[in-house]
Amino acid sequence: MEINQALDALSALAQPMRLDAFRLLVKAGPAGLCAGEIATRLQARPNTLSANLAHLVAAGLVRNTREGRQIRYVVEMEGMQRLLGFLMEDCCGGQPELCRPVLEKIVCC
Repeated sequence: MEINQALDALSALAQPMRLDAFRLLVKAGPAGLCAGEIATRLQARPNTLSANLAHLVAAGLVRNTREGRQIRYVVEMEGMQRLLGFLMEDCCGGQPELCRPVLEKIVCC
């Protein structure tokens, strides 16, 4: 990941509704959620949410697919992995055991 891509991703997450939507989609897992369900859970107006989800899609953190009249959003785990990899690229000065506590906290149960 290049620095501009990392900045785009971090910028997309640096807004409360977008961060809440991203975290909600992480919890939803590979099935994702339809836009209407996200709006309901976040108590957000659909047009405001749509604009915020577009930022996450543009940053490569979320993808969407049309299902009839609905749009389903799913976290793009590869995008998040690239961002985390960029942030931790030179982690711990060549001592990977120092990173282990951080990695253990983000491992799925």
